[in-house]
Amino acid sequence: QVQLVESGGGLVQAGGSLRLSCAASGSIFSNNAMGWYRQAQGKQRELVARMFSSGSLYYAESVKGRFTISRNNARNAVYLQMSSVKPEDTAVYYCNIVVGMMNYWGKGTLVTVSS
Repeated sequence: QVQLVESGGGLVQAGGSLRLSCAASGSIFSNNAMGWYRQAQGKQRELVARMFSSGSLYYAESVKGRFTISRNNARNAVYLQMSSVKPEDTAVYYCNIVVGMMNYWGKGTLVTVSS
């Protein structure tokens, strides 16, 4: 069983920075793909950033150059550094990991960006 717990969300002013953390526990390995998704009110969940098992990275166009995904395998943690945030970044952010054929999700952490 895999569990993911996000933290670090909160209220931030536009132009500011925030760092989200995701702690993973259970049967995971350093090459499991991990990523961050977000869901704004009334919208579908969307992929924000992903670190693939190959080590390659993906960023949504809307966050390129502003967000950075990173991972600490020793701590089974993945992070999302958010910089130059915008009001449109307001959403619940979810951590995701793929283990075998299974997708696991955290419960999410709310990020609110004020203008």
